[in-house]
Amino acid sequence: MRLVIARCTVDYVGRLSAHLPSAKRLLIVKADGSVSIHADDRAYKPLNWMSPPCKLQEGPGVWRVVNKAGEELRITLEEIFEDTSHELGVDPGLQKDGVEAHLQELLAAAPQTFGEGYTLVRREYMTAIGPVDLLCRDAGGAHVAVEVKRRGEIDGVEQLTRYLELLNRDPLLAPVAGVFAAQEIKPQARVLATDRGIRCVVVDYDRLRGTKRDELTLF
Repeated sequence: MRLVIARCTVDYVGRLSAHLPSAKRLLIVKADGSVSIHADDRAYKPLNWMSPPCKLQEGPGVWRVVNKAGEELRITLEEIFEDTSHELGVDPGLQKDGVEAHLQELLAAAPQTFGEGYTLVRREYMTAIGPVDLLCRDAGGAHVAVEVKRRGEIDGVEQLTRYLELLNRDPLLAPVAGVFAAQEIKPQARVLATDRGIRCVVVDYDRLRGTKRDELTLF
């Protein structure tokens, strides 16, 4: 991982255009090729980013990060304060608790829980900011990202929102809808999800587990 602290301007040129005026920022270049720009606020969310696969082209005072769709993140470096690289190795990933991990497994085996005609594309679909629990297709063939929680709270909605922002930049996947699935969903989380166009689905872990057990046994 490469960490660069620099005063810079940033321009995103693609389906949407965005501009960040001159300021001191943290630039992160990860081993997977992704590049993200951070300020000293907004917690974990970057100001802008380019997800892999993409190519970083470094020129005098300018970085050009171009993805396979031809969109470009152009970073103009005015002053560099620090430029360091670190080898982090392979991360073991987030370990879900037993119930949540099993719930994800059961839903992967029964994607029709989210609607008639739903099919699973992939479990733990990797993105530059972490794995989407389930990537599915609906009856019409459109992609749907599903975040699975034991208890649905606001932070889970925020997590799914970040995944959707990233996935919808990929022309091979977009448009991608969102489903927030949990055994129980807090009212505040439901309001936030609805406001962001994310569908909430309350799932019955015991029923799913019981259905699976009946299918796998003779008794």
